[in-house]
Amino acid sequence: MAVLNEEQEMLRDMARDWATNESSVSEFRKVRSAGEPQAYSADAYAKMAEMGWAGIVIPEAHGGSDFGFMSAGLVVEELGKTLTASPLVATTIAASAIILGGSDEQKAKWLPRLASGETVATLAVDEGAHHDPSAIETNVLAGKLTGKKAFVHEAHGADLFVVAATDGLYLVEKGDGVALTTRKLTDQRSHADVVFDNAFAEKLDDGSDSLLEDVVARAQVLTAAEMLGMAQAVFDTTLDYLKQRVQFNQVLATFQALQHRMADLFADLAQMRSAVEAGLQAVDGGYGVARAAVVAKAEANRVLHVISNQGIQLHGGIGMTDEYDVGFYLKRARVLEASWGSSSYLRGRFAKLSSY
Repeated sequence: MAVLNEEQEMLRDMARDWATNESSVSEFRKVRSAGEPQAYSADAYAKMAEMGWAGIVIPEAHGGSDFGFMSAGLVVEELGKTLTASPLVATTIAASAIILGGSDEQKAKWLPRLASGETVATLAVDEGAHHDPSAIETNVLAGKLTGKKAFVHEAHGADLFVVAATDGLYLVEKGDGVALTTRKLTDQRSHADVVFDNAFAEKLDDGSDSLLEDVVARAQVLTAAEMLGMAQAVFDTTLDYLKQRVQFNQVLATFQALQHRMADLFADLAQMRSAVEAGLQAVDGGYGVARAAVVAKAEANRVLHVISNQGIQLHGGIGMTDEYDVGFYLKRARVLEASWGSSSYLRGRFAKLSSY
């Protein structure tokens, strides 16, 4: 487990208290029942912004706190535990793209608005069902961007899109030339196919050829942090259930076979935490980011897949009923496992990075 400083501990505890008391899974149920396309509570996100969470990775000069990705990951992990629906992850990733590749004018225009919660942003990369940056066909001609992006997270609430084109990343505002088609996925969150038709675009350029790779790495580690929170919540919920559920006149937790299964999951969870925290630290330290991000997301995929499956099995058939929360975690898990690289893609990516 990472060693946290005093500020990080306070931030984590604040996020834990708020998520537990103000944004439990029952709040997600309310968002789901409301059926709004943006699929999150604007009031809840405004509170997050007031607490400074939208600006954790944004420099102080632009209205943020510049606490880094480890601090952002601590908050996202706590929100993942309660399945809090918000555009925090998407906006943080988009903000990191502007921090890395934005001009002084672009930073001055967008970063304060992102930090305050006034503007919601998201990253649009993939053009098919699988994460594959090499298959991008979106192009820009004379400052106008044309192409289609698939399964864009938080697209309905986004005011700004960071879009991957054949020659780099671009900023595109919601409005003329931007059209959304809703994608209904099993996690009941905001996903859309976004069509850009000669939409005005401003290029992000950090002077390197790796900007997209660097931004995707940040997306991978922050998504892995959310998955870590979800895995911890499923483990804790399942353990509590085994301690109180009685079958054959015995509490389930007294069966040795089930104790062994929970012990295995505990070990998996510890390994996942190590990988995710290493990925967040790598981003903050600026060393080995691509490889650390791939390992973090790959471990998050593996462990959350196993824990979410075991959570359902150990609850029995009731685990997939709407009455119980554990089924929501499995549904969200399957969406996040496919985001920014499936397990097979990540293994191939790691092999390529290791061959350099």
